[in-house]
Amino acid sequence: MRIALFEPEIAGNVGAVLRLGACLGAEVDLIEPLGFVWDDRRVRRAAMDYIDHVAVTRHADFAAFRQAMGARRLVLFTTKSESSIYDFRFAADDVLLFGKESAGVPAAVSEACDARVRIPMRPQVRSMNLASSAALALGEALRQTGTLPGDLRA
Repeated sequence: MRIALFEPEIAGNVGAVLRLGACLGAEVDLIEPLGFVWDDRRVRRAAMDYIDHVAVTRHADFAAFRQAMGARRLVLFTTKSESSIYDFRFAADDVLLFGKESAGVPAAVSEACDARVRIPMRPQVRSMNLASSAALALGEALRQTGTLPGDLRA
């Protein structure tokens, strides 16, 4: 399973997602342009020494990313979907795609995805933090597919 971030803007969020990927065994794809300089110390500070335990691939743009993913299913997490992640059936090779913090993804990117799902939340709030959303989504997807690392139920 992979986590993909479309044009992320906040270095600390990317660092937290890299740490998440390292801990749960998910590769991370970054779709440029980034809203910060890649060698930003805030990325490393948030990821800490975990950054050495995650595979990160940077893509020049969405077209390059889509081509690199081949036939893998792209699952977009968006507040504009009516489908709950808890009703969706994930596959072990899904790519979990998250939009940029300030604007999500453009319509063309949304349409290029195979599925669009939403994390249920209270109607009074707009959205969760990117790294929090990625953690909740990846945890559910790995749970559903029986691929949580170190699963104590085995």
